[in-house]
Amino acid sequence: MFKAGPRNLITDVEGLRVGNNGDARLKSGVSAVVCDVPAVAGVQVLGGAPGTRETDLLAPHNLVEGVDAVVLSGGSAFGLDAASGAQAALREMGRGFAVAGHRVPIVPAAILFDLANGGDKDWGRFPPYRELGYTATETAQADFALGSHGAGTGAMTAGLKGGLGSASCILKNGATVGALVAVNAVGSVTVGDTAHFWAAPFEIGAEFGGLGLPSPFPEDVREVTTKFNAPSPGTNTTIGVIATDAKLTKAAARRLAIAAHDGIARAIWPAHTPLDGDLVFALATGHRDMEPDPASIVELHAAAAAVMSRAVARGVFLAETAADDPVPVWSQRRR
Repeated sequence: MFKAGPRNLITDVEGLRVGNNGDARLKSGVSAVVCDVPAVAGVQVLGGAPGTRETDLLAPHNLVEGVDAVVLSGGSAFGLDAASGAQAALREMGRGFAVAGHRVPIVPAAILFDLANGGDKDWGRFPPYRELGYTATETAQADFALGSHGAGTGAMTAGLKGGLGSASCILKNGATVGALVAVNAVGSVTVGDTAHFWAAPFEIGAEFGGLGLPSPFPEDVREVTTKFNAPSPGTNTTIGVIATDAKLTKAAARRLAIAAHDGIARAIWPAHTPLDGDLVFALATGHRDMEPDPASIVELHAAAAAVMSRAVARGVFLAETAADDPVPVWSQRRR
């Protein structure tokens, strides 16, 4: 049986810190996962409309083995500037891949589309994401806020406000798995029109309300509820990070990212649509000097799915109301 880590955050994985920076007027923001030392990384994209930076270098056959940080941002393609801000902050810290006498911080990034959420996007010539990314990276720490913060500031799902979620668990062999996710999906995180989360079977305690699954299931349980038949069209994509303190190769990290996508599919329905840019980065810090054996690797992958599923629900559960929100928060639906 899985148990949550002491913070129930991705930072329970030793060697990681997270920084958030958001703008309430903009209704958008940035979250940066900063690695104390370069972490082995992988990525898997299953959505049909991704926006990314520096994902090709994560392929197992490519040169760079470790990354200095991973950035999740709102702002659609404009939000890719956040990685430049993170890179600047890391360069000032003396971080980066050593090449020809220079240090080049390695910062893969992914974005979600939140331009149509009611925020003021009239930012002038240059978007604000570079500065948001700089501050998020510079202020990264072990404890950080969830819900309407960072990359989840203006996130929405089908019929409910989305948000930034995180969760962790400790495996029987002592390894830790953690997830961070910005939930802005085309699909729904709740069962029909209820307050019950699809992720309920994986909940630990009452971390997202403790309601369990509805019994009986509502009549509309099979209805495909998306932003295109709910009052929040034009926003999409769930982007996340799965992390462990175990030692993994780049190929194994990618396989962990694939497993974490199962958690998205269990927490959001429908998921991985052609209109989502669903993506998961994987990080392996190696702080626990153990390489999973064939038996424990199955538990690791199961935990990745469960933790990601819980993180998705927590992001929506903890969302907060803001002026001119086009959809309610979860607490307003509960009944």
